[in-house]
Amino acid sequence: MSRAVDLAHRLGPELVALRRRLHRCPEVGLHLPLTQAAVLDALAGLGLEVSTGQSLSSVVAVLRGTAPVEGERPVVLLRGDMDALPVGEEVESDHVSELPGVMHACGHDLHVASLVGAARVLHGLRAELAGDVVLMFQPGEEGPGGAEPMLREGLLGAAGRPVDAAYAVHVTAAERPFGVWFSRPGPLMASADEVTVTVRGAGGHGSAPHHALDPVPVACEVVLALQSAVTRRFDVFDPVVVTAGRVAAGTVNNVIPDDAEVELTVRALSDRHREEALAVVRRVAEGVSAAHGLSAEVVVDHGYPVTRNDDTEYAFARDVVTDLFGEDRWADMPNPEMGSEDMSFVMERVPGAYLFVSACAVPDHRLAPDNHSPRAVFDDAVVPDVAAALAELALRRCRITAPSGPGS
Repeated sequence: MSRAVDLAHRLGPELVALRRRLHRCPEVGLHLPLTQAAVLDALAGLGLEVSTGQSLSSVVAVLRGTAPVEGERPVVLLRGDMDALPVGEEVESDHVSELPGVMHACGHDLHVASLVGAARVLHGLRAELAGDVVLMFQPGEEGPGGAEPMLREGLLGAAGRPVDAAYAVHVTAAERPFGVWFSRPGPLMASADEVTVTVRGAGGHGSAPHHALDPVPVACEVVLALQSAVTRRFDVFDPVVVTAGRVAAGTVNNVIPDDAEVELTVRALSDRHREEALAVVRRVAEGVSAAHGLSAEVVVDHGYPVTRNDDTEYAFARDVVTDLFGEDRWADMPNPEMGSEDMSFVMERVPGAYLFVSACAVPDHRLAPDNHSPRAVFDDAVVPDVAAALAELALRRCRITAPSGPGS
């Protein structure tokens, strides 16, 4: 058994207790004072170089290895996101959320406990660590996005040198049987942009639409036209998803409003199609509106970019996981997912790998409520394995990068 696995499993009860403490007090967004305090408390005594965010409740901790190295020491970044969701928990347990309407429905409480575990394992093995590790405890992954402000505040320079590689692990409540790891090289998750289309017309009485410029049917036509545009303008093997999640207009049934508003999510798996999809949305909205004598205002809120696994880092991470836990604990993903992830901002600047692992807590994963469900349940027995994997990724990545020192 790997020393990292052995140490992580010895720490298992403490890490699970931390996870359940976090689950009871979930926090949403960029400002997570209770979570930040719990992380700082869990890292105390490890001799780390710790800093907290200026504009958000982030924690960045640098752990220095002591293995002898000739020349510059490599730097590896490990990330754990910390925020919960505005979801009311519908699960019975002894660690259920104590805050109504807020829940760790995506398993980020497991991520925090796992990264704390990795820090403790690496601290115990720092004589074997031929580099330095940046521990990234990030708020706001579910939105409005904490990775970008952390980057602006100097995340990648925290160790005094550039980061050489970055890794993250995300748990799932379904998809695979418990303990199975999965990922893929290349595009893993989609970009996600928000678009608001406002169709501008001229209101009037509902009995006389010919005296008005009714934006409602035009907005509906825009939504339908976008679905046709997606299927006819984009290669199905480089997919684009455009979904209208909100359509709003008017106040009462007998008044034609001046405006109608459509809010869209636009997702793509390549930079080219991301750019083209946004252009198509604008062209369709403006063109359909103009055809009816109306106008359209299109506002784009750029969100997360495509999450891409570096081919080399992905192969390395896969080898580490299968070496630790066996080939039967790994499954290749045939296709990317259209969800999004702001670890993508880090991986745009640093080669890295993003892995999933199942924390499914029911016998049949096909029947389990998935992440973001108010009934999602995560088996925190997976936490020591995730802690061990993160620690081992850092140990081995530093080892293969760093030139050997005297006597090593």
